[in-house]
Amino acid sequence: MEQKRAIDGFGAAALIGFAAILAFNQVVIKVTGGGFGPVFQAALRSIGATVFLLIWMRLRDIPLLPPQGTLTWGLVSGLVFSFEFICIYNALDLTTVSRASIIFYSMPVWVALAGHVLLPGERLNTQRALGLALALAGVALAFADRRGGEASLAGDLFALGAALGWAAIAIMVRVTPMQRMKPETQLLCQVAVSAVVLMALAPLFGELIRAPQWIHVAGLAFQAIVVVGLGYLMWFWLMTIYQANGVASFSFLSPVLAVFFGWAILGETIGLQIWIALALVAAGITLINRK
Repeated sequence: MEQKRAIDGFGAAALIGFAAILAFNQVVIKVTGGGFGPVFQAALRSIGATVFLLIWMRLRDIPLLPPQGTLTWGLVSGLVFSFEFICIYNALDLTTVSRASIIFYSMPVWVALAGHVLLPGERLNTQRALGLALALAGVALAFADRRGGEASLAGDLFALGAALGWAAIAIMVRVTPMQRMKPETQLLCQVAVSAVVLMALAPLFGELIRAPQWIHVAGLAFQAIVVVGLGYLMWFWLMTIYQANGVASFSFLSPVLAVFFGWAILGETIGLQIWIALALVAAGITLINRK
């Protein structure tokens, strides 16, 4: 088996770029919400991503159908994916980018907790347990901050639900037959199923159309093509080249950059308590992923 290499200069630059895309996407979702209802926006994003992936996979001769015995799990992951994006789009509709991102990017915490029980090789040691405690303290601090801005308990709970959904998919890929599926096929199952589920459920979450303008349509295109299409495919490609723990160690950048973009682009007011929460979550994620 070919030995994957440690993160080099190119890998670091690519992973920083990917973290920046994910973080900026939180702002894009927030802005695009001015034109479309939250779940309807998520549905349109999934439809666009499905079309992009189908074209990409056909051009690269990647099989569209998953291996025998994995389709059911692909459909289940699509349902969990739908739940995740119902939660994150509603979270960003109700609360600030900074608050939602800190809670949403606590995902490695929940993966570490589940991995301790389900994955014998990923038991919590002292370092990872400390990281988990720090990150949980950061999430609790973010929940506790109810001052000013658009602090919304419902938004915070939606963000937590999204983090748990994301963590569930990460664990499913490792403990179910889904691990035999190509990454592109996994992603296709998730966006295709979510396109149907989210479109069906969108009317239950308020208005579908608000006041769409060209910037909102551009936001949908960015989400479908740049984030889901090119961004996730780039991440899968990097995972085939570099050591997994090295790739994962850059995940702390996404909440940091999301908070920065929320402040710099949207003018969000960020109190000291939120900055401390961000620092705790980022430090915790780093310790959890550190080899």
